[in-house]
Amino acid sequence: MEHITLLLAIVIVTALVFDFTNGFHDTANAMATTISTGALKPKTAVAMSAALNLVGAFLSVEVAKTISGGIIDEKGIRTEVIFAALVGAILWNLLTWLLGLPSSSSHALFGGLIGAAVMSAGWSSVHGSTVVTKVLLPAVAAPVVAGIAAMLATRLTYRLNRNTDEKATAKGYRVGQIASAGLVSLAHGTNDAQKTMGIITLALVTGGVLHPGANPPLWVIVSAGLAIALGTYLGGWRIIRTLGKGLTELRPPQGFAAQTGAATVILASSHIGFSLSTTQVCSGSVMGAGLGRKGGVVRWSTATRMAVAWILTLPAAAVVGAGAEFLTQQGPWGIAAVAVLLIAGSGIIWKLSRRRPVGHDDVTADVTADKTAPADAEPAGVITTAIAAVSPPPTGVLLSAADLAVGDLRATIQAPAPVAPADPPTPAAV
Repeated sequence: MEHITLLLAIVIVTALVFDFTNGFHDTANAMATTISTGALKPKTAVAMSAALNLVGAFLSVEVAKTISGGIIDEKGIRTEVIFAALVGAILWNLLTWLLGLPSSSSHALFGGLIGAAVMSAGWSSVHGSTVVTKVLLPAVAAPVVAGIAAMLATRLTYRLNRNTDEKATAKGYRVGQIASAGLVSLAHGTNDAQKTMGIITLALVTGGVLHPGANPPLWVIVSAGLAIALGTYLGGWRIIRTLGKGLTELRPPQGFAAQTGAATVILASSHIGFSLSTTQVCSGSVMGAGLGRKGGVVRWSTATRMAVAWILTLPAAAVVGAGAEFLTQQGPWGIAAVAVLLIAGSGIIWKLSRRRPVGHDDVTADVTADKTAPADAEPAGVITTAIAAVSPPPTGVLLSAADLAVGDLRATIQAPAPVAPADPPTPAAV
């Protein structure tokens, strides 16, 4: 019994560590566009997001119930399985954070849980229909729906304001962005904090503390909310820069449209118990907003890397979770080995991140101009280069990347100044 109590404590602490990584990994979902457009200062933005994440954790438990009793069969699952699943999820979260890729913390958790459960009890322990209907289908549909909604909202916004000065309306849209970013933060707390609640509840069920199908206790809700809020406040600056600057250039009307669309999709899914990825929803909204503005550009090289990370997340975390579960089956030394590997892996990733740190003071730096940042810019296409070569711009006009559809062009090109005619030659004296 003492061993089970100690193991349960280890699992609960590990689950809260995952919740913490989920917080700083997904801060970009709510605040990347708000920070990139200048609506809020970086530290103010993450503090606001953290507070609303904490509030959102108390609004619902539907997603938590989906995880604790929907994805895998609670019967026959050992507490060690939960520990192994969390190890896979945490390591994938840290790796994608190091690379600055906004991958799905949710799918990392699901992948680790599925891989560990299969290694422990076989494929029969996984509820395939629940995985398909409440994980895989939302993963495909949610970013597409959010992207289309954001694109249409952006086009409608620009059409309604086509006769007004964009600078005059920018302040109002920034205020709207703050409100919509708060809504996304609230939705994120409602959806993502519940995932950790569900994992801790599942661990308590496997340890015999709770009966199957029980709701998360109050102390679980409070601790999960605090952990994700703390992670959010520290800010995942690398991912914020990728989503705010590396994917597309956003203006205040686009940021408002993207965040409003994302919040609507996330809140709707939380209400019906769909445990979708808030990262995928917000990334889809940002891309849709980028395409919605005339002349807007999405850097498809960055989008492609993000898509690859999305595809790999669930199976990669499943493989790590299965490997960790294989070790835990060997007894106490195996559990200790998994804990050591988790700490060592986390330490190595953290040390690597210090080689090229990103903080709140340079999170809005242009990734195309920053030599220390990844090459996120979309290279100039043949047609764009040709047009730029044969069409001289007006004198003194600064051409932005959005205007020329070039992600890495940051040069001021001026038309040659008119040359005054030379004075006629003076007749030679006779």
